[in-house]
Amino acid sequence: MKVTESIWYVGVNDHEVDLFEGQYKVPEGMAYNSYVIRDEKTAVIDTVDAAFGQQWLINVEDALQGCVPDYLIIQHMEPDHSACIPLFLKKFPGVQIVATAQALKMMDQFFSMDPAVTRIPMSNGGELDLGVHKLQFVSAPMVHWPEVMMTYETQEKVLFSADGFGKFGALDAKAEGCGKLGGADASADHSGKPDGAEEMAGDSEKSGAANQADWVQEARRYYIGIVGKYGPQVQAVLKKAAALDIRVIAPLHGPVLKENLGYYIGFYDKWSSYTPEEEGVTVAYASAYGHTKEAALYLAERLRERGTAVAMYDLARDDMTEAVADAFRYSKLVLACNTYNAGINPFMRDFVERLMERSYQKRKVGLIENGSWAPMAAKVLRGLLEKGKDLTFAENVVTLMSAMKPESQERLNALAEELAE
Repeated sequence: MKVTESIWYVGVNDHEVDLFEGQYKVPEGMAYNSYVIRDEKTAVIDTVDAAFGQQWLINVEDALQGCVPDYLIIQHMEPDHSACIPLFLKKFPGVQIVATAQALKMMDQFFSMDPAVTRIPMSNGGELDLGVHKLQFVSAPMVHWPEVMMTYETQEKVLFSADGFGKFGALDAKAEGCGKLGGADASADHSGKPDGAEEMAGDSEKSGAANQADWVQEARRYYIGIVGKYGPQVQAVLKKAAALDIRVIAPLHGPVLKENLGYYIGFYDKWSSYTPEEEGVTVAYASAYGHTKEAALYLAERLRERGTAVAMYDLARDDMTEAVADAFRYSKLVLACNTYNAGINPFMRDFVERLMERSYQKRKVGLIENGSWAPMAAKVLRGLLEKGKDLTFAENVVTLMSAMKPESQERLNALAEELAE
């Protein structure tokens, strides 16, 4: 598939994977993206997961159309992008490998590399001349590994963004939406709401808005889960990218983005600065016998009655990665938890630790605890969360003594009123 007249997409779709990185559910599979640039000299950008090496080579050879590649550019050494380096070198033994010095070192850790292979170390600002196409390299350390670099093609103004701007889902997972190679085509502001949505007319425009919403949902879960800890590093890369005239973003997962790039960049700016996307409350609960759940559901209904957007999660049953993503999406969070072993429910502890690992900050948090003789959950939760930056706590802390009672409802009403302000 063509990205531009001289750049080809040669990636593969994986519908066999159930857990990406062994932990993220991907019911619509994954895409492992790779690209070919044909010019006086030809470059292949990144490889794919080892399970799809032969299919990838077929795709590469189709795009090469008889050319012999001069360079293999490796932007990121995670195995879903680097595993086929030995296979590629066996097929094209004269190719030169271009990567950061740290990535070249990692290659020797992953593979038994032939010392005869030519390696070209690149640093920030380094360049590679293919002829008409000139490549400039942008270092992106800790986005999300330390060896990462991005590649900017100056002729057609394509940013090959490594894992940046990626999302879960194979590219052929849906007949429409961001399952396709290209990006969305409806204009939108950075809030995630289409600009002038009420005036949209025509199937293509409506489809474009749906495409963007589809991208946001799985790109958010991907970003928060995998990259979320490294907000300052992402901010640094965004500042570098701001100096470039970018017309296409070609990531290593998910669709190539060709239109309304400010929409996608806007979300990355919010996510990496830990700014809530929108006003609303994520209510996450862990309940042993249903009483804590009852309180969480009651609070959610009172919030909805006040016009507040609410996302609800049963931490023992729902996808934890979606709960984490929505905790970052909304401006407020409520944790409802039973006391367990003088501490907190294990599912709640897991959830809070995931938040703190990803530098959860700039939100307001409400607490609901339950206990039959010594409620401890609110104290433990506050102790865990106080390590975060710019977190404030709701004044109304709700304590249940075993079960919901009329006085419990009064306290929950007060909490709902406070959070809905």
